[in-house]
Amino acid sequence: MTNKSKIRLSVSMTHFALLALLIAAPLAITMAVAQAPARFLGTVTAVNGSTLTVKTDAGEVHQVDVPPTAVLKQIAPGEKDLNKAAVIEFNSLATGDRVLVKLDPKAPEGASVALQIIAVKQEDVAKKQELEREDWQRRGVGGLVKSVDNAGGVIVLTSGAGATAKTITVHATTATVLKRYAQASVRFDQAQVAPIDAIHAGDQLRARGAKNADGTEIQAEEIISGGFRNVSGTIASLDAAGSTLVVKDLTTKKQVTIHITADAQMHQLPERMAQMLAMRLKGGTAGAGGFPGGPNGGAPGMSSRGGPGGGAGAPAGGGQFGGPGGPGGGPGRLDLEQMLSRSPVIKFADLQKGEAVMLVSTQGATDVTAITLLAGVEPLLEAPAASNLLSNWSMSSGAAEMAQ
Repeated sequence: MTNKSKIRLSVSMTHFALLALLIAAPLAITMAVAQAPARFLGTVTAVNGSTLTVKTDAGEVHQVDVPPTAVLKQIAPGEKDLNKAAVIEFNSLATGDRVLVKLDPKAPEGASVALQIIAVKQEDVAKKQELEREDWQRRGVGGLVKSVDNAGGVIVLTSGAGATAKTITVHATTATVLKRYAQASVRFDQAQVAPIDAIHAGDQLRARGAKNADGTEIQAEEIISGGFRNVSGTIASLDAAGSTLVVKDLTTKKQVTIHITADAQMHQLPERMAQMLAMRLKGGTAGAGGFPGGPNGGAPGMSSRGGPGGGAGAPAGGGQFGGPGGPGGGPGRLDLEQMLSRSPVIKFADLQKGEAVMLVSTQGATDVTAITLLAGVEPLLEAPAASNLLSNWSMSSGAAEMAQ
């Protein structure tokens, strides 16, 4: 090849490289613009002048300017028809409101300017939560999955413990809404739609719909399930700096490292209550009718209705505006879950080496994250039926409702 040929080849390759760069540059710019969030959903955390600060459910924080030209509308929780939304003024927005913000694509580069905001007021969400919670209490059932017939849509649960144990048959159809808790979470708003074959024996499950008279069968309109682990044993060591404790599991005889996060629900069972609960689980004199001494056969000082919030809440607003929450327990029974929920709340610093604990955690052989933890349970460790005591509680203790 001559020198002139080499020069022409070099120039041609240079031109080709420049052409490729010119073609790729707009594509890269287009992709970058496409990747920028055009809209986001979250909760208003601050209102300052014409600027909203919004925290998304994923934890991202956005500050967005709201000009007078932005379209602001308010819609009822669960409503999907924007034709039913009402036009509102900017000054009606407040911290705690749920908002869907659509950004102006014509805003200057680097600026976050709202084109449209659809809001659900915090007080409306609270009302929706309460109504949903009451419905889960009135028409809901829960327990551990014993078997699943995927083809027939039949799920058999075991509910309660000891003298209160019973079997519940859940019937699901193609119209039933099936959801499953995200890993390491009992927040209803983080649950994802999942098929019935995602449900397995040993899972925790709650369903609501039309029940028969004794609550042993239900035609489910909605089902939510999740897989968790029960751990019972004594604390072998504590690491305050790492917020972890090591428990020797009585079932596996192995040590398990438990991570305690800010979302973990921790309670201390009073000694007298623990003793009465152990007696009941063993089928003692307290019997299936409840503990002596309290209203409606309940434990002293305990109502037969739910604790604060009546359980773990409910789908808050439904759909894209749903806030934290989850199905609660059933009414009128001496709900073990409700008793546990009303026991004193404790912190990591209250735990002691050698103390007995029971907890529901994420799945894992030797390293897990606590979802709910109960201390003061020494009497319960002698009752075999207590092993599943927390199984329902982890889904109706109020943990989901308090997770913000």
